[in-house]
Amino acid sequence: MSEGKRQKTALITGASSGIGYQLAHIFARNHYNLVLVDKKEEKLNEMAEEFPQKFGIFVKNLVKDLSIPTSPVEIFDELQQASIVVDVLVNNAGFGTYGVFAETDLNAELKMLQVNIVTLTHLTKLFLKPMVAQGYGKILNVASVAAFQPGPLMAVYFATKAYVLSFSEAIANELEGSGVTVTALCPGPTATAFQQSAAMEDSKISSVNRMMDTERVARIGYSSLMANKTVVVPGLRNKILAESVRFTPRKLVTKVVKSMHELKKN
Repeated sequence: MSEGKRQKTALITGASSGIGYQLAHIFARNHYNLVLVDKKEEKLNEMAEEFPQKFGIFVKNLVKDLSIPTSPVEIFDELQQASIVVDVLVNNAGFGTYGVFAETDLNAELKMLQVNIVTLTHLTKLFLKPMVAQGYGKILNVASVAAFQPGPLMAVYFATKAYVLSFSEAIANELEGSGVTVTALCPGPTATAFQQSAAMEDSKISSVNRMMDTERVARIGYSSLMANKTVVVPGLRNKILAESVRFTPRKLVTKVVKSMHELKKN
């Protein structure tokens, strides 16, 4: 069938919660079949039961720990064997760690590098070639406003998001005219379980009550992906932050970011 008539499929990593969960809802409402990837099997099973009944789509669950290096190939091979064509790849999975780098847990940071950078790159490499071959495809990489500046007390996390942004912009340029587009979604602080998983609930930035909600971030990400935008920063305050660092001395930017991440004083 032609690309216009075949019901398209979106693969979403980190699909069980937060922005990934909201993106899954949006794609489902827009009649995309779904491949949902996460290590939380129970939540994926709930979605696989709910979504087909509610939206009339097909859902395939893949329970994978994306910190395991073999996961991307396993995902790709399973979908190849099932003859499932992925038209949209959403690299949403990611997490952060918090604390002074000299004291933070190395194993956690190595897993973060694997998920935030290596797995994202590996999945993109695997699914991009078939997209180029069919002359159509979309990739949404979830970066962060963290990508625009260094992040003391979250040094590795900020660096991973800088990679995602740079990588996305570069391959977006390479793919011009191919029918495949790449979008980097760069949200600011968002009301998810991120702060809790990063053990930074008591930091100043986590106490800010103006965090964007996940549904709004997902809507902006989806519409920007469909509009073939390369970089999107949801929210006016976040746009100003991302732009202002270009005109501010790097040392000052770093100090400001550190002050935002410091623990609240009792």
